[in-house]
Amino acid sequence: MTELHIRAGGPADLDAVLTFWKVAAEGTSISDDSDGVARLVARDPEALLLAERDGELVGTVIAGFDGWRCHLYRLAVRPDQRRRGIGGALLAAAEERFAALGGRRGDAMVLDRNTAAHPAWRAAGYAPEPQWSRWVKPLDG
Repeated sequence: MTELHIRAGGPADLDAVLTFWKVAAEGTSISDDSDGVARLVARDPEALLLAERDGELVGTVIAGFDGWRCHLYRLAVRPDQRRRGIGGALLAAAEERFAALGGRRGDAMVLDRNTAAHPAWRAAGYAPEPQWSRWVKPLDG
């Protein structure tokens, strides 16, 4: 197996990332469109991390830092590449980014129903905090 390469995604990667998420990500997000991902990359060019093997996209994670908290979104690994360390490598790269920015704790958005992903998150040292709930309000009008 060839070496895994992790890099920041840029504007040229947006279409490939959106297509990838349709296959590899669990569920969809209100921000899963070209404009949403373009805004992310424009605001924070290092936040979208891509894992590639042989030039092919095999994993993603968004490692956003707002100056106060470190947020992890869209950890996704191509189904035929799972259980090969790609998710852990992406999380390690995200944590390195956070540490360099002065971050102190990573918060991950993990769907309760995505039980297949829970062992990977636990293996990377993450755990749910039962005292918290996610509260959301769409801002589309």
